[in-house]
Amino acid sequence: MHIAITGNIGAGKTTLATQLAVHYGWEILMEAVEGNPYLKDFYEDMPRWSFNLQIYFLNSRFEQVVKVRESSRDVVQDRTIYEDAYIFAKNLFESELMSPRDYQTYRRLFDNMLELVRPPDLMIYLRAGIPKLQEQIRKRGREYEKAISETYLANLNRHYEEFVAGYLAGKLLVIDVDRLDYATRPDDFQTILRQIDGILEEFRLRA
Repeated sequence: MHIAITGNIGAGKTTLATQLAVHYGWEILMEAVEGNPYLKDFYEDMPRWSFNLQIYFLNSRFEQVVKVRESSRDVVQDRTIYEDAYIFAKNLFESELMSPRDYQTYRRLFDNMLELVRPPDLMIYLRAGIPKLQEQIRKRGREYEKAISETYLANLNRHYEEFVAGYLAGKLLVIDVDRLDYATRPDDFQTILRQIDGILEEFRLRA
């Protein structure tokens, strides 16, 4: 089974993916943030580095797609290949932070890759408002993320909501995390587990 955690920057994807991997014994695939050679440059000069960064993420995400296809274990993934194109690259293009030429090149590559992509069995979208995102970003203290603007986060949220509203490829669970703190409050984590357990039981009954 392939479970994917989606959501904006600072929504809590990595934390939840890690907790679920431990709880269920799933294999975890993390987003390529640590050691990413473009992130710092990107946040300092988005128009210059947007294409480079998106290609880096797209490649790393496609590598994960291959791993999921080849794995015999249940897998939980931190962010999906869909978000790279339908949310982040699209937002950069519409915000004039990626040129039309680069965006078209990127989308052609993504569309070719998509022929080999199988959607996750369960996609979990973590919905978070701007104050929650900013608080989480501030807490983790990544120096390069200090340059992220409220407008940038708001635009990403808008694209996420549009993506989720039209997502029909598989089972979708939307969790509003504004009032949740599953990292430190066990009851909040249990609330999420009950929802996931119900969906996993549906899968078992269908199998």
